[in-house]
Amino acid sequence: MIEATDFRDAMSLLTTAVNVITTKGSSGAHGFTASAVCSVTDTPPTLLVCMNQTSRSHAHFIDNKMLSVNVLGAQHEQISNAFASKLCSDERFEQGTWTELATGAPVLEDALVSFDCEIEDIQQVGTHSVFMCRVVAIKQAEQQGGTDESLVYFNRSYHQVGQVELV
Repeated sequence: MIEATDFRDAMSLLTTAVNVITTKGSSGAHGFTASAVCSVTDTPPTLLVCMNQTSRSHAHFIDNKMLSVNVLGAQHEQISNAFASKLCSDERFEQGTWTELATGAPVLEDALVSFDCEIEDIQQVGTHSVFMCRVVAIKQAEQQGGTDESLVYFNRSYHQVGQVELV
């Protein structure tokens, strides 16, 4: 049998994009940092998002039935850390500038791309909930100065990947 720590150590070597997942409803705005996000299909456009069931904002995502996936750029390490911390929701959203698209879930204004989604299905797998999310709106960032670097997580630390065009 594979031990949980051995699995986590192995998974730390899988490079992943860093995302802030947000929702908003009658109980306010909530969010968390996640690397467990992936495309499922483009017809209809669908993403898969995984969230730990012990997260203090888990119930809010279930109740609101919508979320936004904000893909972070290299400049967003502080925002990632805030949404992964013990800060309260209001303090987390003090980081960055937020707007909204179709669902009302908070969208990070300068995210590389934001996917605004309705949660269509939820599966419980071990310690996590797997949200199947239909994308209803997409917002891509305007290129600023030719930099298009993504914030990624590899071997338990942040890295930046992408291309910087020198003018």
